[in-house]
Amino acid sequence: MKNVIIIGSGIGGLIAGNLLAKKGHKVAIFESHSMPGGYTAGFYKKGYYFESGTLSFEASASVFKAMKDIGVFEKINFVRQRMRFVSEDFDGTPENYDDYKKMIYSAFPSDKEKLDAVFSDLDKIAGLMGNVDEPMPFLYSGLKMLTSMLPYILSGPKQMKLTKLYGNMTSSEFAAQYFEKDSKLFKLFSGFGYPDMPAMFGSGLSAMFTDYWTVKDGMQSWANILAENFKKLAGDLKLNSYVDKIITKNGAAVGVSCKNTFYDADYVISASDYKKTLLKLLDDKSLIPQALQDNIDRAAVSEAFFTVYLGLNMSNEELGKYMKVPHVFPLEVKPGYDIYNSEDGEFFSKTSASLYSPSMVNPKHAPRGKSSLMLQTIVPYHWMNNWGGGDKEVYGQLKKKAMDAMIDSASRLIPGLKECIEYKDAATPLTYERFTHNTDGASSAWSWNPKKKFYKNIMSVNIETPVKNLYIGSCWAMQIGGVPGALAAAYQCAQRIK
Repeated sequence: MKNVIIIGSGIGGLIAGNLLAKKGHKVAIFESHSMPGGYTAGFYKKGYYFESGTLSFEASASVFKAMKDIGVFEKINFVRQRMRFVSEDFDGTPENYDDYKKMIYSAFPSDKEKLDAVFSDLDKIAGLMGNVDEPMPFLYSGLKMLTSMLPYILSGPKQMKLTKLYGNMTSSEFAAQYFEKDSKLFKLFSGFGYPDMPAMFGSGLSAMFTDYWTVKDGMQSWANILAENFKKLAGDLKLNSYVDKIITKNGAAVGVSCKNTFYDADYVISASDYKKTLLKLLDDKSLIPQALQDNIDRAAVSEAFFTVYLGLNMSNEELGKYMKVPHVFPLEVKPGYDIYNSEDGEFFSKTSASLYSPSMVNPKHAPRGKSSLMLQTIVPYHWMNNWGGGDKEVYGQLKKKAMDAMIDSASRLIPGLKECIEYKDAATPLTYERFTHNTDGASSAWSWNPKKKFYKNIMSVNIETPVKNLYIGSCWAMQIGGVPGALAAAYQCAQRIK
């Protein structure tokens, strides 16, 4: 039996904790917040439930396998997430990739030849995603892992060819091959997902329509179920317990410091921000080569979100007349929109905000006869001197300005929205950083831009650090992070600790 300390109770920390406790190890999870979950969490305000971060996830085969391995699958009400796409040219809720293509073809009939070309290449790239109906190989070990990797190995020559063509290409560069810059179709094909994400991830369009899921009872219920199961396995969940130092001896992690108390461990798993783990929490920075320290310090992280939370005096039925489905993506941005312009004070009047209603997923997420609504958009790094440069009054003014602009935008889809608002608040990137400790409020670990990658291989799982017995067990172990990244890291950590 090993003594293991996990820093952070996000999805990676909770899964690693459960897997290790189930193997008979002595495990303690230290969580700085009052509730478990990290980005996979939620909260109630005035009777309205809102998600804290993660709204949905993909790679369901991997997630479901993990929950079955832990023994909690039957306790979690996973439901498919449907998405509606709206612009001045189209409005549809595709059931699959082919439906999406038909919607785009119908909206732009005069651009058929260009669409034929772009979808022909996207179809080829789609094969690289592997079989989404099978768990990731990272969730296995030994012969089973090799067997699960066989399809990837057999498609190796094809993968190498397409990787050479598109591996270091951004979505903007990909779209520019087919459409004029600033055209509607250029914005559509370059603006999906994170800014300038890998062109290779265009292959994810297929999975987006068939393999996106959420939790009917809210992400917090998922975290709570994992936390309770961890405690039943004799795991020690320490809430309101911020780890201020990772303690090392002779080049190896030997424990952590929390509230001026030392806790010893055979292994320390940081299920949290990679940058802060090695540059802030580690007690001996000399263990990290200076070149790596510099690389970590300057490495770009994924963009953060600005989220508006609204409690509405509007029934779910009435809201549903306008929303149609719980998750709506308006795909139009105004002239002058630039995700890289941190000094544009009018940014929020130019961006498009996605809409998500937790109460349309589950009516219990709002008081009877009412509904909950979230408005969300990706924002430039350090917008407006990082939201006021530390001036609380300016911060409040900027937050209100952004919130009002987002509500104005959503009002175009939901008439009378403003008159129905009973509760409203918002989370900025600073809010997310304060609660998750992710650098700049990063929403999905490192940058998705292939030209700014921290790891050479964007699909690799990197749990090891230069410090012996200190592992990364969060989404930061993979370049693109997310729930699949956290899951893969958790399994790799559990496999490494015998």
